[in-house]
Amino acid sequence: MARVKRGVTTHARHKKVLKQSKGFVGRSSSSYRIALERLEKSLQYAYRDRRVKKREFRALWIQRINAAVREHGMTYSQFIAALKQANIELDRKVLAAMAFDDAAGFAAIVEAAKAARG
Repeated sequence: MARVKRGVTTHARHKKVLKQSKGFVGRSSSSYRIALERLEKSLQYAYRDRRVKKREFRALWIQRINAAVREHGMTYSQFIAALKQANIELDRKVLAAMAFDDAAGFAAIVEAAKAARG
């Protein structure tokens, strides 16, 4: 059986890692061994933060809704409970966008929720 020299595959693998680590600071972008470590860690951060991003956006939407609802004399928890009673099924992302962009439309939703609350 013929001898296989692995220089081509090694070079390709190194090149792939160095291409992905482009933009890292210092030798993390030019030295293969260090770049590989930093790249593995960056991929761990990316995986984790795709989930954290969802939490952070939900928290932001809740803060925006709470601030807008307080201008109408309610708290966030009262507002959400009143929406459920009124059978208004808008998610927090849409409510936050309305509070931010469409104050009149949001005010109408708040009044409908207040009316359902009694």
